[in-house]
Amino acid sequence: MKRILVVQNHCVGFGGDDVVVANESAMLVAHGHEVSLWAMRNDEAQGLGGQIQTAWRLTHNPHAHEQLAKHIARFRPDVVHCHNLFPRVTLAAYEAAAQARVPVVQTLHDFRSVCCANGFLYRQGQTCDRCVTGSTYWGAWHRCYRGSWLGSLLVARSLDVHRRAGTHRRRVHRFIALSESSRQRFIEAGLPRERLVVKPNFIADPGSPPPAQARDGALFVGRLSPEKGLVTLAEAWKHLSHPLQVLGAGPLEPALRAVSTPWMELRGHCGAAEVTQAMRQSRILVMPSECLEGFPLVIVEAFANGLPVIASRLGAMAEIIDDGVTGLLFSPGRADELAARVAWAMAHPQEMAQMGRAARHRYRERYGAEANYRQLLQIYEEAVAAAAT
Repeated sequence: MKRILVVQNHCVGFGGDDVVVANESAMLVAHGHEVSLWAMRNDEAQGLGGQIQTAWRLTHNPHAHEQLAKHIARFRPDVVHCHNLFPRVTLAAYEAAAQARVPVVQTLHDFRSVCCANGFLYRQGQTCDRCVTGSTYWGAWHRCYRGSWLGSLLVARSLDVHRRAGTHRRRVHRFIALSESSRQRFIEAGLPRERLVVKPNFIADPGSPPPAQARDGALFVGRLSPEKGLVTLAEAWKHLSHPLQVLGAGPLEPALRAVSTPWMELRGHCGAAEVTQAMRQSRILVMPSECLEGFPLVIVEAFANGLPVIASRLGAMAEIIDDGVTGLLFSPGRADELAARVAWAMAHPQEMAQMGRAARHRYRERYGAEANYRQLLQIYEEAVAAAAT
């Protein structure tokens, strides 16, 4: 397994899937593999003309197909590893690989392949699986994609066309789900059970964390948007008198600034070094998401830094966090429960210090680079074997 071609659609900014692409690529290069990244960027299609072209090609982008096919012919990869393909690369990447008889691995970072809205199976403040269990055109009916009927219709049509054509089933040899709960959702959506494997994300080891007595306060890291549970977080902090740093930007930032208490500090978008520093200074990470996260990389970052997590008892979060061992869980949307968990954590520093040590141990056991490399290499080998049959 020498040459790996990585395919990625970069969104504006540097998202979680971009972090995973960078981490995995660096890991593979460190182990002697040749890695080529072929990417398209959303910011290259700005303006009305670019947006119309992207929308028109949402189901199949012939330009991406042609350019990727040429790159495959030059690089001659052993495996094509696809990450985010929405909206510009499209599933044309699968066709280009199939024409060159190269096996395809697809990492499912979110639920975009089965969800018309935002890839979170989330609508109007609650989880929603109508596009999974029924027609994708429910997404158009509810204007799930950015509140636009036309945009939602185009996304729904793309999902429907590929669902009917069985594109995923015909062209992808291994799917990587990031958690077992995500894997089960994709099976319910019709992806082949036998090709779905679980491999979590990882991060490089930041080094031994500081002692618990050097830590104080709570931390939130993420996009400031409704599905992340920011309304619940703000409501909980009305009843708390412990410092909370909020790192991130998004549409809810103005509203949060309007209602924030003296104990909440909104720091806006922060770089990776600032996030790591904040994690090594805080006593708890709070993650009140109310959507089905695929695999929140921020939890692994917290664990690596010896930081226990208080999170919603939902999806991958409930799977990753061992309640009372590496953190605490509460019912999603329940601000009173969240406030009670935070108050308990702050009143029991020794217990939280033990949870921090357990979180660090869990990171080294499951979410380090070496274990992840072995898993990824096995997945590539299984994809090659499947393509040969």
